[in-house]
Amino acid sequence: MKTIILATGNQNKAGEIREILSDLDVRVVTMREAGLDPEIVEDGDSFEANALIKVRAVRRALAEQAACGSAAPGGEDFGADCLVLADDSGLEVAALGGAPGIYSARFMGETTGYAVKMAEIIRRLKGKRGAERAADFRCAMALSLPDGSETVTIGRVDGVIAFEPAGRGGFGYDPILYVPELGMTTAQMTPAQKNAISHRGKALRMTEIFLRNYLREDR
Repeated sequence: MKTIILATGNQNKAGEIREILSDLDVRVVTMREAGLDPEIVEDGDSFEANALIKVRAVRRALAEQAACGSAAPGGEDFGADCLVLADDSGLEVAALGGAPGIYSARFMGETTGYAVKMAEIIRRLKGKRGAERAADFRCAMALSLPDGSETVTIGRVDGVIAFEPAGRGGFGYDPILYVPELGMTTAQMTPAQKNAISHRGKALRMTEIFLRNYLREDR
């Protein structure tokens, strides 16, 4: 069974990714679970660039771990034949020129809670209606193979910014992206509904197709 190391410590993301890839004969672990804690500076100018920065940082850390003969906290030695997966995603609001975009997690400061961030976005759209509130979630999913080759897929879900947060599911900005076709925010969706239409779900399903072919050829 192949191991995929996620270049994230975000357990919410990890849970979504594990659920979507559950049909594959792979084990998915976070970089922390693999005993890796690389310094990742997300200074790319796009979601794609930042996703690649993450997988490359973890790939380097994996090589260093092997070179030092160290192992994960549980004593397991993660070899160079692991795959590395990372996503970079965020909320883009048309009326704000695409902001917060790649700075979604850092909008108003990394330590600022999402309730405050969402309230500020809603405040900035005061008086705007309908299409003037257009927004989307966008995700770039990068995959690094053991031989160093890489692939990136893109997923997107369109909607509008709600007039107030709604729903307790999901995480981040989920409570304020309202999807008209479903009549709810992404935070009001069940995990299955969200995975079916989400930006991360779409990008990951395209990656899953690539993974199926790779695993078949690797046998």
